[in-house]
Amino acid sequence: MNLKSDVLQACYDYANRRIANYKNEIETIKDSIESNDKGNGNDDDSGNGKLFNDLEKNSLHLIDAQKMLDSLRTISAKSVHSSVSLGSLVKTTSNHFFISISAGKIDLDALSIFAISPSSPIGLLLNNKTIGEKVEFNGNTFTITEII
Repeated sequence: MNLKSDVLQACYDYANRRIANYKNEIETIKDSIESNDKGNGNDDDSGNGKLFNDLEKNSLHLIDAQKMLDSLRTISAKSVHSSVSLGSLVKTTSNHFFISISAGKIDLDALSIFAISPSSPIGLLLNNKTIGEKVEFNGNTFTITEII
Protein backbone atom coordinates (compact mmCIF):
# COMPACT_ATOMS: atom_id res chain seq x y z
CA MET A 1 0.00 0.00 0.00
CA ASN A 2 1.26 3.44 -0.91
CA LEU A 3 -0.41 5.68 1.65
CA LYS A 4 0.03 8.91 -0.26
CA SER A 5 -1.42 7.51 -3.52
CA ASP A 6 -4.33 5.97 -1.61
CA VAL A 7 -5.23 9.23 0.10
CA LEU A 8 -4.81 11.14 -3.17
CA GLN A 9 -7.17 8.67 -4.86
CA ALA A 10 -9.68 9.12 -2.03
CA CYS A 11 -9.54 12.89 -2.66
CA TYR A 12 -10.11 12.33 -6.40
CA ASP A 13 -13.10 10.11 -5.55
CA TYR A 14 -14.48 12.80 -3.24
CA ALA A 15 -14.15 15.56 -5.87
CA ASN A 16 -15.60 13.36 -8.64
CA ARG A 17 -18.60 12.43 -6.45
CA ARG A 18 -19.26 16.11 -5.76
CA ILE A 19 -19.06 16.93 -9.47
CA ALA A 20 -21.45 14.09 -10.37
CA ASN A 21 -23.90 15.12 -7.63
CA TYR A 22 -23.96 18.75 -8.72
CA LYS A 23 -24.37 17.81 -12.38
CA ASN A 24 -27.30 15.54 -11.48
CA GLU A 25 -28.89 18.25 -9.36
CA ILE A 26 -28.47 20.80 -12.16
CA GLU A 27 -30.16 18.45 -14.64
CA THR A 28 -33.04 17.85 -12.21
CA ILE A 29 -33.52 21.58 -11.72
CA LYS A 30 -33.42 22.20 -15.49
CA ASP A 31 -36.06 19.51 -15.98
CA SER A 32 -38.24 21.12 -13.30
CA ILE A 33 -37.90 24.54 -14.91
CA GLU A 34 -38.82 23.07 -18.29
CA SER A 35 -41.84 21.28 -16.78
CA ASN A 36 -43.00 24.47 -15.07
CA ASP A 37 -42.68 26.43 -18.31
CA LYS A 38 -44.74 23.87 -20.27
CA GLY A 39 -47.45 23.40 -17.66
CA ASN A 40 -47.91 26.98 -16.61
CA GLY A 41 -50.06 29.07 -18.90
CA ASN A 42 -50.22 32.15 -16.69
CA ASP A 43 -47.47 34.59 -15.83
CA ASP A 44 -46.89 33.25 -12.29
CA ASP A 45 -43.12 32.81 -12.18
CA SER A 46 -42.76 32.33 -8.42
CA GLY A 47 -41.79 28.64 -8.68
CA ASN A 48 -39.20 29.21 -11.36
CA GLY A 49 -37.53 32.04 -9.42
CA LYS A 50 -36.48 29.64 -6.67
CA LEU A 51 -35.44 27.04 -9.24
CA PHE A 52 -33.27 29.55 -11.09
CA ASN A 53 -31.69 30.54 -7.76
CA ASP A 54 -31.01 26.86 -6.96
CA LEU A 55 -29.60 26.38 -10.47
CA GLU A 56 -27.18 29.26 -9.96
CA LYS A 57 -26.06 27.98 -6.53
CA ASN A 58 -25.47 24.46 -7.84
CA SER A 59 -23.59 25.82 -10.86
CA LEU A 60 -21.26 27.73 -8.52
CA HIS A 61 -20.76 24.62 -6.37
CA LEU A 62 -19.97 22.63 -9.52
CA ILE A 63 -17.31 25.17 -10.51
CA ASP A 64 -15.77 24.90 -7.03
CA ALA A 65 -15.74 21.09 -7.24
CA GLN A 66 -14.08 21.26 -10.65
CA LYS A 67 -11.44 23.59 -9.19
CA MET A 68 -10.82 20.96 -6.50
CA LEU A 69 -10.18 18.40 -9.22
CA ASP A 70 -7.85 20.81 -11.03
CA SER A 71 -5.91 21.35 -7.80
CA LEU A 72 -5.57 17.60 -7.26
CA ARG A 73 -4.15 17.18 -10.76
CA THR A 74 -1.14 19.29 -9.74
CA ILE A 75 -0.23 16.83 -6.95
CA SER A 76 2.10 13.92 -7.55
CA ALA A 77 1.84 10.94 -5.20
CA LYS A 78 5.54 10.30 -5.83
CA SER A 79 6.80 13.71 -4.74
CA VAL A 80 8.57 14.03 -1.40
CA HIS A 81 8.68 17.33 0.45
CA SER A 82 11.25 18.68 2.88
CA SER A 83 8.75 21.25 4.15
CA VAL A 84 4.96 21.25 4.19
CA SER A 85 3.34 22.39 0.93
CA LEU A 86 0.56 21.37 -1.46
CA GLY A 87 0.68 17.59 -1.82
CA SER A 88 2.43 16.92 1.48
CA LEU A 89 1.32 14.07 3.68
CA VAL A 90 2.11 15.36 7.17
CA LYS A 91 2.35 13.03 10.14
CA THR A 92 2.22 14.66 13.56
CA THR A 93 2.17 13.46 17.13
CA SER A 94 -1.64 13.67 17.12
CA ASN A 95 -3.00 13.58 13.53
CA HIS A 96 -2.14 12.98 9.91
CA PHE A 97 -2.88 15.66 7.32
CA PHE A 98 -2.88 15.61 3.54
CA ILE A 99 -2.44 19.13 2.17
CA SER A 100 -4.71 19.08 -0.87
CA ILE A 101 -8.43 19.88 -0.79
CA SER A 102 -10.95 20.19 2.00
CA ALA A 103 -12.30 16.64 1.86
CA GLY A 104 -12.42 16.02 5.60
CA LYS A 105 -11.51 12.78 7.35
CA ILE A 106 -10.40 9.88 5.18
CA ASP A 107 -10.15 6.47 6.80
CA LEU A 108 -7.61 4.11 5.23
CA ASP A 109 -7.25 0.79 6.99
CA ALA A 110 -6.74 1.68 10.66
CA LEU A 111 -5.47 5.18 9.90
CA SER A 112 -7.42 8.44 9.75
CA ILE A 113 -6.05 11.23 7.59
CA PHE A 114 -7.52 14.71 7.32
CA ALA A 115 -7.50 16.09 3.78
CA ILE A 116 -7.23 19.83 4.22
CA SER A 117 -6.84 22.84 1.97
CA PRO A 118 -3.55 24.73 2.18
CA SER A 119 -5.63 27.88 2.79
CA SER A 120 -7.52 26.37 5.75
CA PRO A 121 -6.53 27.61 9.23
CA ILE A 122 -4.53 24.44 10.01
CA GLY A 123 -3.13 24.36 6.46
CA LEU A 124 -1.81 27.90 6.88
CA LEU A 125 -0.21 26.99 10.21
CA LEU A 126 1.49 23.92 8.71
CA ASN A 127 2.68 25.67 5.54
CA ASN A 128 6.49 25.64 5.12
CA LYS A 129 7.02 23.85 8.47
CA THR A 130 9.62 21.08 8.67
CA ILE A 131 10.06 17.88 10.67
CA GLY A 132 10.45 18.58 14.39
CA GLU A 133 8.58 21.89 14.34
CA LYS A 134 5.69 22.38 16.73
CA VAL A 135 2.31 23.78 15.75
CA GLU A 136 -0.40 25.03 18.09
CA PHE A 137 -4.00 24.81 16.92
CA ASN A 138 -7.17 25.18 19.01
CA GLY A 139 -5.21 24.97 22.24
CA ASN A 140 -3.43 21.75 21.20
CA THR A 141 0.28 21.57 20.45
CA PHE A 142 1.66 18.88 18.19
CA THR A 143 4.99 18.15 16.54
CA ILE A 144 5.56 17.28 12.88
CA THR A 145 7.18 13.82 12.83
CA GLU A 146 7.24 13.08 9.09
CA ILE A 147 6.56 14.80 5.78
CA ILE A 148 6.00 12.68 2.68
